[in-house]
Amino acid sequence: MKEFILVVDDDKDICRLLGIYLGNEGYRYLTCENAAQALDILEHYQVDLILMDVMMPGIDGISACLQIREKSKMPIIFMSAKSEDIDIIQGLTVGGDDYVTKPFQPIELLARIKAQLRRYKQYNETEKPAHTLQTEDLTVDMESRQVWVSGREVRLTRKEYDILEYMLRNKGQVLTMAQIYEAVWHEEFFCSENAVMMHIANLRNKLNWDNVHSDFIKTCWGRGYQI
Repeated sequence: MKEFILVVDDDKDICRLLGIYLGNEGYRYLTCENAAQALDILEHYQVDLILMDVMMPGIDGISACLQIREKSKMPIIFMSAKSEDIDIIQGLTVGGDDYVTKPFQPIELLARIKAQLRRYKQYNETEKPAHTLQTEDLTVDMESRQVWVSGREVRLTRKEYDILEYMLRNKGQVLTMAQIYEAVWHEEFFCSENAVMMHIANLRNKLNWDNVHSDFIKTCWGRGYQI
């Protein structure tokens, strides 16, 4: 699964240019024009790296970085026309991982992005939390009971989440309706097919929010369901 990158810059031409280069490299990305929008996106998406302009209306990049660092540790690369040593030092001091001055070469920026993602991935592979389940574009945090598909958070009901976690814990196995019902409802299965089928259908629809993930939960006809 390619990493998810957030581009924050009030210059639409820069956002458009970076989008072309990121897309050509296969990265998933979102662009926004101010830090307030970026902070809102981070509440709903699982972002792997941020490209952050420094001078923006409202919340500037430095202030946004300080807020982000209270919760997250993904790489942040500043992009700015401010090129004095004191500006670069400030950006790195508040939590930035790299600092690129404008105008920049997109190819050089891509190289910096890859380097930061490589370091971040290596660190997180050794520090991977035991409470995380993942398959393809689907990530589940069992501690917070949060679910993300392609970087975007998907809100599930309690039963939907319990079904998903149970199936992920038994990934590769075909689970019967009775097994799912008894594991999630904690009672004996008796003519409860409709309850399981309804929750599976709702779960599928939510996980397929982008219309490209309809096959997370597979139906094994006459046997049950499988992830």
